[in-house]
Amino acid sequence: MTTTLLRTAADLHARVRHGRRAVVMTMGALHEGHATLVRAARGIAGPDGEVVVTVFVNPLQFGAGEDLDRYPRTLDADLKIAEEAGADVVFAPSVDEVYPGGAPQVRVSAGPMGERLEGASRPGHFDGMLTVVAKLLHLTRPDVALYGQKDAQQLALIRRMVRDLNFGVEIVGVATVREDDGLALSSRNRYLSPEERRTALALSQALFAGRDRHAAQEALRARAREVPATRARAEALSAIGESRAAADTHAVVKAVPGSAAAVRAAARLVLDEAARLTPPLVLDYLALVDPADFTDIDDDFTGEAVLAVAARVGSTRLIDNLPLTFGAAS
Repeated sequence: MTTTLLRTAADLHARVRHGRRAVVMTMGALHEGHATLVRAARGIAGPDGEVVVTVFVNPLQFGAGEDLDRYPRTLDADLKIAEEAGADVVFAPSVDEVYPGGAPQVRVSAGPMGERLEGASRPGHFDGMLTVVAKLLHLTRPDVALYGQKDAQQLALIRRMVRDLNFGVEIVGVATVREDDGLALSSRNRYLSPEERRTALALSQALFAGRDRHAAQEALRARAREVPATRARAEALSAIGESRAAADTHAVVKAVPGSAAAVRAAARLVLDEAARLTPPLVLDYLALVDPADFTDIDDDFTGEAVLAVAARVGSTRLIDNLPLTFGAAS
């Protein structure tokens, strides 16, 4: 397969379409995480459909002092990765093509969800992101668009925009791709020195610690439901690492589907240790939130949640997250 490079929407619209068009939006500097998205798009589009990869470094979503100027531009390498992953087209428009006449006066607002976590740390970022996603959805006219779950808040906002504003497109999230040491793949990883990278591993390690604590709590709760409400029940719960006070049947089954506070605490312990490393990890936020609105969850929460972290190591800011399910069975 030879991937076609297109620079204008007119050229893209002139292509004869067969089957479904699946779009993967990127800012370039493609890596295996992007390639995974493209392969997933290929699977959805099928052999008769079309996969389009957009490469556009969007100036609207970079704030003052952020890395717009030094953001890597590697179009030749991007074309090769996109082609190997199965893309039919790489659409790499200029700023003038996307924003003719300059920055748009009318933009998409991310609303209250866009002001939390990443939005609080990067004011205006999500407004700029949603504006360019809306533009690129119109320019590429896909049936389905795929985004990585590493940017969980971004994915949630895109889904909300598509639902609230009646975009006729299906949004698909694709699981985060990690390197062998657990670090989530990111174009910004290339900025890390070897020492900084060792410190940066604390992000994924903190998430894994929180996940493990959550799994232990859910196992305890499941065991509590299985053991008869007798002294044997308390003894069984105690045997898997809980105190007899905490093993009270009523407390375990009714009070705590899986304590959010304990999950946060397990992750925080790893991050606190990383703050004492050289170079140190400088935490921006650690949050356990409801993916519907990215508000913090309480200890009695049941359903899907996201454990999210953002931190800076040296001059590089990194994010990561893991999905968790609380109280999966009752």
